[in-house]
Amino acid sequence: MDRLLELSFEQVLAADGLSRRQWQILNAVQGEAPVAVALAPFLSGDAAELASLTGPLTERGWLDDDGLTPAGVAAHAQLSEKVGAQRRRITNGIVDAEYLQTVDVLRRMAVNLGYRPGNGSAA
Repeated sequence: MDRLLELSFEQVLAADGLSRRQWQILNAVQGEAPVAVALAPFLSGDAAELASLTGPLTERGWLDDDGLTPAGVAAHAQLSEKVGAQRRRITNGIVDAEYLQTVDVLRRMAVNLGYRPGNGSAA
């Protein structure tokens, strides 16, 4: 099931030449913090790693060292609509209580496997 969900979002994003990881970066840099600071919790601290992930978005004119450019804000808004539509399609017929219960169960299962909230990885 997990792979099927991942694939469905990958397909939505690929239509715009974007990877899921790049989508996650666009979301992470929404705040006021510089890009390197906003992404620090998700990376090893290696500048080359940061550049490899942000480079394609910078080349598109969507991202600079300070965050999203005006073009990036517009692209993020457009992509948010597509991702939102996909989420609605996936959850069609599922009431909020069912969705929240499912997420809670999956979160607890991840904790049982060593996931530690706040660091994005297993122990």
